[in-house]
Amino acid sequence: MQLGKYGDLFIMIVAGILLLVWIYRGFYRWLHSPIVRQRPLLLHRGQELDGDDECVKLLEDEGYAVQSGKHRVPVTIDIDGEPMKSRVYIDYIAEKDGRTYVVKTARERMPVEWTGSAVRDRFLVFALLVPYCEGILFVDTKARSIRTISFTIAEEA
Repeated sequence: MQLGKYGDLFIMIVAGILLLVWIYRGFYRWLHSPIVRQRPLLLHRGQELDGDDECVKLLEDEGYAVQSGKHRVPVTIDIDGEPMKSRVYIDYIAEKDGRTYVVKTARERMPVEWTGSAVRDRFLVFALLVPYCEGILFVDTKARSIRTISFTIAEEA
């Protein structure tokens, strides 16, 4: 079948229309995407690891490679125009099978209530603060346990 002398022109018009539709869709998505005001937190090298740390030994026994020690993340809070200083502590950063985890250790003075709302209130901040991490590891050296916490946030409620 021969398209005749207008075959090349027809193909160019169809390709041009497809290109315009593709550009329009990209622009539309960009225009309607949320504005990201802050760049993701990039954790630099934390404190040096202590070779005798029970938590590090427990994580390594379970196959995790502990990347760094305690990180102190400064946070400035503005309440009615009054700035306040605070901080968030990450105990360790660990990796296993190419996945990165934020590690929090158990504290006697701060027991965890293992309900959905209590876990959310206590650990969601870490998932939001370090979004490239796979989850949070909660390490209890006395009980010799490691619990993995991950959050899935629905797009629409």
